Amino acid sequence: MLVSDFDFDLPPELIAQEPPQDRAGARMLALDRATGAWRDRHFRELPELLQPGDLLVLNDSRVIPARLFAHRGGLHTQAQHRVTSRVQVLLAEQISEWEWKVLVRPGRKVLTGETLVFLPQHAGGAPAGDELRAEVVAHGEFGERTIRFAPVADFFGTVERLGHMPLPPYIHREDEPGDRERYQTVYARERGSVAAPTAGLHFTPQVLAAIRARGVEIAQVTLHVGLGTFAPVRVDRVEDVRLHAERYSLSPETADALNRARRDGRRIVAAGTTTVRTLEHCATLGAEFTAQSGSTSIFISPGYTFRAVGALLTNFHLPQSTLLMLVSAFAGRTNVLRAYEHAVRERYRFFSYGDCMFIS
Repeated sequence: MLVSDFDFDLPPELIAQEPPQDRAGARMLALDRATGAWRDRHFRELPELLQPGDLLVLNDSRVIPARLFAHRGGLHTQAQHRVTSRVQVLLAEQISEWEWKVLVRPGRKVLTGETLVFLPQHAGGAPAGDELRAEVVAHGEFGERTIRFAPVADFFGTVERLGHMPLPPYIHREDEPGDRERYQTVYARERGSVAAPTAGLHFTPQVLAAIRARGVEIAQVTLHVGLGTFAPVRVDRVEDVRLHAERYSLSPETADALNRARRDGRRIVAAGTTTVRTLEHCATLGAEFTAQSGSTSIFISPGYTFRAVGALLTNFHLPQSTLLMLVSAFAGRTNVLRAYEHAVRERYRFFSYGDCMFIS
């Protein structure tokens, strides 16, 4: 199977640049994977599509403001307004207390052994306040680097003050203060992602309450979205695709809920492809779910046999992306591409801040 088999035409104006005014007001295309039939709905109607006894699983990973700007070389003080080249550094994965895998742009300028100095900027251009320093300790392909930060008292607090929300590259604007809230699920808890689990962006406390009132059980997993979400597919054949590993955690409470749902024959509903990957990875490790933490590079494409997930809430994904391949594995490539064609005709909004699908 070829990566190009998962292509579709998408007018650029359908790529959502802003979040909807109302989280739960997004449109939702309900797709029956058995028949291929669809129906135009709204996300607020999701509780009606869930069945009493369902187990809805959410990814509670929290996005960090992972996009930082650094100067190469020594410290630039208040009196030293002239700066050398500035680079953008995206924190992608924490690999030890002070070391991170990052993406740098422009990548060719940042060499092993260099020092990067991260400073906030006043409107007039002079740096002020917090500072982070890091040494580039390893060089990778496609702008990947490993950097080691100098220890500071409150690393994540400093990143919160220095950093910008890592909006995806297809959102053609700078991040704004409102993105700190809107590019985050209302149930985000475990800090560590560099991209939002976007299917979850539609939930509100009111919708979650309505789901519980419906008799649906809710559980949470954690998968921290990392480098893989930014990496384009660079091979022609689907079987040659390899994903970056991402860190996950499955709590004892969620493992117990999953095992009970399986024993009772109740449906497991995954909110988002990150949740699917976590559940399916853990389902391959034994006859029952067990509490655990680790990393997964599971790649799901057509031909995969699902062991856990029985229904899926997901946003609309990029052409020729691994996420579109996962959705096609779940619902059938023909069904999914026909549903996408309908969504384009009906002017659905696509990608992170866009509309969604519920596939049952």
